[in-house]
Amino acid sequence: MFSSRLPDHAATNRLTEAVRARRARGDAFIDLTQSNPTAAGFEYPDDLLTPLADPRGLRYAPSPLGSVEARRAVAADYARQGLAIDPGRIVLTASTSDAYSLLFKVLANAGDDVLVPRPSYPLFDYLTGLDLVAARHYDLDVHGAWSIDFATLERQLTPRTRIVLIVSPNNPTGSFVSAADLDRLAAICAPRDIAIVADEVFVDYELEPGAAARAGRAAARQDVLSFSLGGLSKTVGLPQVKLGWLVVGGPDHLAQAALERLELVCDTYLSVSTPAQLAAAALLERGAFVRAQIGARVRANYQALLAAVAGEASCRVRASEGGWYAVLQVPSLEPEEDLVLRLLADGVLTHPGYFYDFPRQSFLIVSLLPPEASFAAGVSRVLRHFNCTATPL
Repeated sequence: MFSSRLPDHAATNRLTEAVRARRARGDAFIDLTQSNPTAAGFEYPDDLLTPLADPRGLRYAPSPLGSVEARRAVAADYARQGLAIDPGRIVLTASTSDAYSLLFKVLANAGDDVLVPRPSYPLFDYLTGLDLVAARHYDLDVHGAWSIDFATLERQLTPRTRIVLIVSPNNPTGSFVSAADLDRLAAICAPRDIAIVADEVFVDYELEPGAAARAGRAAARQDVLSFSLGGLSKTVGLPQVKLGWLVVGGPDHLAQAALERLELVCDTYLSVSTPAQLAAAALLERGAFVRAQIGARVRANYQALLAAVAGEASCRVRASEGGWYAVLQVPSLEPEEDLVLRLLADGVLTHPGYFYDFPRQSFLIVSLLPPEASFAAGVSRVLRHFNCTATPL
């Protein structure tokens, strides 16, 4: 009776079950998996969402690709980042996940291949499955810094490859795709009529100074069809407003063909909220106050983590350039799932590397969003399990 796009049953892992049980008992723990900025103690102005009450929102006048006013606001935000983007190449979406679904429909047929980085966020397997395309994984190499392993990428190419997906900075490795790697990727994709889809939702959150400026930006490409994704969820810490966007890059004739097809799909769904579009300019401008807080905290927590682990031979922080997460490599004393369950029993929740398809054990993924004191306490609890001495923070 039901579609094979979804599993027959929603299986849960041991960690999820343990977290549910702990919450049901009312047992407190430090959550180092925090991903919701609105629950992480940042200061949001009480009137920040007032622009959503614009009386023009009482009139419904749909525009499939998004209102000109909102698209210009997004273009202005790219100008803040140093990129000159034509508003006519911007398409508004309800979210980044919505943008992925639109692009899978426009670029691929059922059964076609999408190349996805590994390690990376596990959502991609669900998104590709829901649109009946096949995720094929290429590796990120970790020799000193995470970068595209082009040998595995080229081995994964097939005649049915339609998209190569990059995440810059990656979640959770924090690695930006370098300008040189993007040049190389474009040279692979363009002659094969493969599009590049670049998820750049964390681009505003540098952990290493200058990392974003050194990165390649797909929206600026003229040689390969590309799509760059962003949204209010990360750039101003407002996931509940549900406004995202994609920028179409590449040769004019391909970009125009893509925009025509995107317009048809967007006109079919009309998923973007009118109040969110009307408020876009004000939210992007006023939300800079929230973005600054998030940026300051994730940088402070990343530096605190580096300091806490410095000099400890048994634990290592993998270098991260940007984003909200950090990767801690720990001794392989037990399976990752057993380790995170033991840490939870001690009152601290982390994610195991296998959640993100890390190639081997043992990695812990920690969020940099929690308040500094909570983050420091959680890191201390993690490190004491490996006879590491947490540096006072």
